[in-house]
Amino acid sequence: MAAERQSTEDYIVEMEGITKKFGEVVALEDVDFRLRRNEVMALAGDNGAGKSTLIKCLAGAHQPTAGTIRINGEEISIENPRQAKDHGIETTFQDLAVAGNLTVTKNIFLGREKVNGPNTILGVLDKGRMRKRAKELLEDLEIGVDVDAKVSNLSGGERQLVSISRTLLSDPKIVIMDEPTSALSVEGAERVLQLIERMQNQGISIILISHNLDYVRRAADRITVLHQGQSAGVIEKDNVEREDIVSRMLGGIPDDEPGEQPADV
Repeated sequence: MAAERQSTEDYIVEMEGITKKFGEVVALEDVDFRLRRNEVMALAGDNGAGKSTLIKCLAGAHQPTAGTIRINGEEISIENPRQAKDHGIETTFQDLAVAGNLTVTKNIFLGREKVNGPNTILGVLDKGRMRKRAKELLEDLEIGVDVDAKVSNLSGGERQLVSISRTLLSDPKIVIMDEPTSALSVEGAERVLQLIERMQNQGISIILISHNLDYVRRAADRITVLHQGQSAGVIEKDNVEREDIVSRMLGGIPDDEPGEQPADV
C-alpha cells in the first residue's frame, strides 16, 4: 500500500473513467489521464478524437458525464473556469485571445487589472505596478518583448508568447496549452518550445495539445493518445516513434498491447 500511495502522490492531475456525452453522442468514453508533477504531457489524436473535450473537462468548460478528477490527490468538481483557476489550472487557447489595440502590459493584465485603493471598481488603475510586474514576468521567462508595444505590432510568435505569459500571472501549477505553435513560423514555434522548457524548469506541469508530432516528440516527457473518444495508450518519451503515435491516432491501441498500464508501470 505504501508504494501505491507514493505513486498517487507523484501525480498532480488524475482523471479516471472520464465519460462525456452530448445528448446521444459519446465524445469521451472511460478515459484515464494522469499528469505528473513538473511534467510535459502531450495529448495527441486526430480531429474528433476527444482532446479538446478532455481538457475542457479539466478547465471547467465542460462537466464530465461520469468519472472523477483529482488534483494533488484530492477529488474535486470543476464546474466553471473560475474554479479551475482556483485549483491552479490555467489554459491558453490556439485563437490567442489577445487584443491587438492594447499594449503588452494591458493584455497581460486584461481582466485582472491592479488598482490603487480598496475599491476595485472605483479605484484608479495602478499602471506603474502593472508595467513593473509585466516586465518582471517577461524577463523571468526570457521573453524579449517591449511591455509598452502594441500587440498588433508583434509577430505571431510574439503574440503567442504574450498569450502564454498572461496565464502565468496567477502563478499556476498546471498550464494547458492548446495548439500553441499552430500558424506560427518555424522561428515563432521555436520560441514557444523554448518557453515550454523554461516553464517546466520553473516547476510548472504542462499539458500540450498539438498536431505537430515533431514538436510533441521534442517537448513532451510522455504522450497520451486518444482515438475516437477512447484512450489509445500512453507512450514514454524514450520509447516514442512517430509511426507509433500515428498508428495509435488512426487505429487505437495495437492488438498486441493490453491497454494502458497502471499508473506507475
